[in-house]
Parts: sequence; structure tokens; C-alpha cells
Amino acid sequence: MANPTIYKIISGSRDKMSKSQHKIADYILENPHSIPFITGAKLAKMTGVSEATVVRFATFLGYSGYNDLQKQLASSIEKQLNTVERLNMSHSFYSETEKAIYDNFNEDIKNIQTTMQHLNVEDFERAANYILDAERIYIIANRSALSLGTFLQYYINIIFGKSELVHTTEAAFDQIHHVNENDVVIGISYARYTKSTLDVVSYAAEKKATIIALTDHFSSPITAYANIALFASSNMKSFLDSFVAPLSVINTLIAYIGNVERINMKERLENFEQLWDRYDVFYKNNEEN
Repeated sequence: MANPTIYKIISGSRDKMSKSQHKIADYILENPHSIPFITGAKLAKMTGVSEATVVRFATFLGYSGYNDLQKQLASSIEKQLNTVERLNMSHSFYSETEKAIYDNFNEDIKNIQTTMQHLNVEDFERAANYILDAERIYIIANRSALSLGTFLQYYINIIFGKSELVHTTEAAFDQIHHVNENDVVIGISYARYTKSTLDVVSYAAEKKATIIALTDHFSSPITAYANIALFASSNMKSFLDSFVAPLSVINTLIAYIGNVERINMKERLENFEQLWDRYDVFYKNNEEN
């Protein structure tokens, strides 16, 4: 962990806390992976205290407010280890082969559950409506997040035919220099947060484009530029990130938009099907011929 002492501080300070502060401390210690997704207001509601108590709890621990405390807690959970460090760490968790296999599946299940529990439906619907109304859609993704961007861009193009995937530093600004306030830019950024993604999204924000971020938690640097941020958990005790939950959010977003756009989509899909049949895009066995 980047700064494991934050949890020791909370645990070690419990004897000086009020009953209300105990509730907050217990929730944080029992649910560390939920904290990056929870606002101060929501934490207050879930622990049965006032928002002011949440703020006082943070200042009691020496932080300027809840947001400051939340960033420290998130940093402690999401330490940006390099791949070698994460590989070494994973060996200590996954020493038994069969257990390791099932533990990976369970990590993915937990990531989806955490993402579902903390999904802001209003923000999700707003993001979908921005995409539906966009003149053009740019998807910014680099390194491992490129896999998510490629999948999203493929289906956005199937639905609208007006999207562009931006993923190379050299050509990024050539591709996006026409971006304007009528466009939507979807930035996909996960720890360790690729700088080129942040640079391009920052430029698009300067041009007044609507920015939708898909990222891991509130303290992610891309949220500083986002009109809307959609969060999906990617925790995994391994050298790689789990993109199961982010992909699930993308799947749901595409399905939602496709359902709204189904009448207009029908003609596009019929045209695609004719082309695919004409050029034998898909395999057919002899019985189908």
C-alpha cells in the first residue's frame, strides 16, 4: 500500500472517537474498496451520521476534509505498483494453483458487484444522452485501456458511424484538432493513468467538448476534466488490471444507447447484413449454403 499508516491511524485512534465517528471508522475499515466510490453524503447516509460528522471525522484525523481523506484512502488501496512489483505481490496471494484460478474469477465477480452497488444511474443516463446528441464521438484510450476503447468504438460506429478512436501519442492531436462543443470525448483511464490520455482529454476540455470519463475512482486525475465520470472497479492481486467491470459498464452503455436508437439502427444493421452476406464475412457451414 502507498501509505498503509492511514488505516493504522484510524484503527489506533478509535479510543478517542465519538460513537458517530466509530461508525465511520468501522465502515471504512470493513469496506476499504468501496470508499473510492462513496461521496461524503453517501458515507453519512450509510453510517447513519450527518455529513458534518463525516467532515469532522476527516479533520479529526488531520485532513482538510472528506475529499482529502478519500484521496488518501484511495491511494492506499490503489497503489500504482509497477508490473514487476505487482507480479511479485501476486505470488504471495496465489500460491495454490487451483485456488488461484478461482480467486481470479472471484475478484472479477467482486469488481462487478462493487461497480453495480456504486453506479450513479443518473450520471449513466446523462452520459448516454450526451453520446446520443453528439455531433462526433472521440474515444481516447492508451496501453491496456486500448482494448476497452477498441470494443467501445466498434459498437459506437455500428450504431452511429461517427466515432473515432484516438490512441497514438504522435497522431492524437492531428485526429482531434477539430473537436468542439458539439462533440463528446470519452476518456478511458485506469491506474497507472497514461499521461497522453490525460493530455488529449485536457485539450478537448479546453475546446469545450463534453468529457465523459471511464475510470476507477474519484481521485483519478481524469475526473478533473470530466463533465461526467463513470466508475468501474478494476482491483486484482496480480500484475494486470481486471477490465471485466469496465467492460460490463461499456456493454451496458452500448445496450442502453442501442435500445434508444433502435429505430434508426435498424436500417444501418440491415445494410451491414447485406454487405456481410455479399462478401461472406461470416463463416457458414455447408448445410447453410
